[in-house]
Amino acid sequence: MKIVSVHEGVVPISSSIRNALIDFSSMDCSIVAVVSDVVRAGEPVVGYGFTSNGRYSAGEILRRRLLPRLLQASPDDLLADDGTFVDPAKAWDVMMRNEKPGGHGERSVAVGAVDMALFDLAAKINEQPLHRFLSERYGDGRPDESVFVYAAGGYYAPGKGLRELQDEMKGFLDLGYRVVKMKIGGAELAEDLRRIEAVLDVLDGDGSRLAVDVNGRFDLETALDYGRAIEPYGLFWYEEPGDPLDYHLHATLAEHYRGPLATGENLFSLPDARNLVRYAGMRPDRDTIQVDPALSYGLVEYLRIQDMLRQHGWDSRRCIPHGGHQFSLHIAAALKLGGNESYPGEFKPAGGFADGAEVRDGYVGLTDLPGIGLEAKAEFYPVLRELHS
Repeated sequence: MKIVSVHEGVVPISSSIRNALIDFSSMDCSIVAVVSDVVRAGEPVVGYGFTSNGRYSAGEILRRRLLPRLLQASPDDLLADDGTFVDPAKAWDVMMRNEKPGGHGERSVAVGAVDMALFDLAAKINEQPLHRFLSERYGDGRPDESVFVYAAGGYYAPGKGLRELQDEMKGFLDLGYRVVKMKIGGAELAEDLRRIEAVLDVLDGDGSRLAVDVNGRFDLETALDYGRAIEPYGLFWYEEPGDPLDYHLHATLAEHYRGPLATGENLFSLPDARNLVRYAGMRPDRDTIQVDPALSYGLVEYLRIQDMLRQHGWDSRRCIPHGGHQFSLHIAAALKLGGNESYPGEFKPAGGFADGAEVRDGYVGLTDLPGIGLEAKAEFYPVLRELHS
C-alpha cells in the first residue's frame, strides 16, 4: 500500500472558559487526513488525527516540513516489514529528518497529529479497533475492557459562582463519573478554598474524589502556601502547581506536600519526561504522570516514555494522559494505563469519546470500530471527511 495524499486543516475548539493562566476564546487545533490507496466498500481507507487541546494549531510546521517529507519518501522507507501498512515509527523517522533536538513545543504537536492519523490508518488496514491493534503489538494482547475516567471542569467563567460550580459537578456525577477535577490558582487562596469546599459538599466531603489543577501558574512560595491549605482535604491530586520545567519547584513541593501530585501534560518529549522523574521529586507510589501522546510527538514517542518509566520503577497505572480524547483512551486500554482524562461538554467537536459512550461508575468502554473510531462522532467526522472529499 502507499499514501496517496495528506490533508490538513484547522477546527475551532474555543469557549469562554479560563484556567489560572489562559482563556480559551481563540483556541483551535489542527486536523489531518492521510488517504491510502487501499479501497474498501468503494472508499479509500483514511486515517484521521488532530492535535488534542490546550495548544494551538500547527499548520505551518505541517505544511512546510512534515507533510512534504512524508509525501516525498520512498514507500520502502514507510512500510511495515510485511508491506501491508505504513509503520508509524518509520514515518516518524522520516518526518523528523533534519530536525535538531530540543525546542519541542509546537513541533511535537504537529508530529503528534500525523502520528495519530497513521495509527488510525494502520489499525483500519488491519481491521482492528486501535486498542486491540496496539495491545497485540506493544502490550500483552489483553487490553482493558474499560478505562477509568475523571471529569475535568470547574473552570473560571463569566457569571460562574459557587452554585453554578456545584451544579456543574453534580452534572458530572449524574453522567456516571466518580472523580471530578476543578481549576484553582485563578483567584485568591481564600476564594479558591471556598470553591473547593463547595465542590466537596457535592462529593459528600470525600476529598479523594476531587483533583485540583493550577495549570503551572504558581511560584514556589505560592505552591507551598496552597499545599499547606489543601493537604487536609485529602485530595485525589494537586496538579501542575508550577512551570512544567521547574523541576526544583516540584521537588521541593513534594518534600512538603504529602498528598498525590500530578504533572506532565506540558512535557512533550522523552528527555523532558526523563528529567521529570530524575529531578522533580516524583513519587511512583502516589504521583501521576499526565503526558498526552497527541501533544508529545505521538504514540511512537509515548512508547519510548513508557519504556523509560519502567526502567525507573514506574508502573503504567501511574500514567493518566491529558487530553480527554479517543486516541489516548485506546492507548490507556492497550497499555494498561491508570485511566484517561475526560472533558464533558468542552473542546468540541474534536474532544470527547464516541457518541453514545456511557460512563458507568467512573469507567468507560471503547468502540469496536476499526481504528480510533472518530467516525462515531457525528459532529466531528464530517469535518474530517471534508478535508479529503
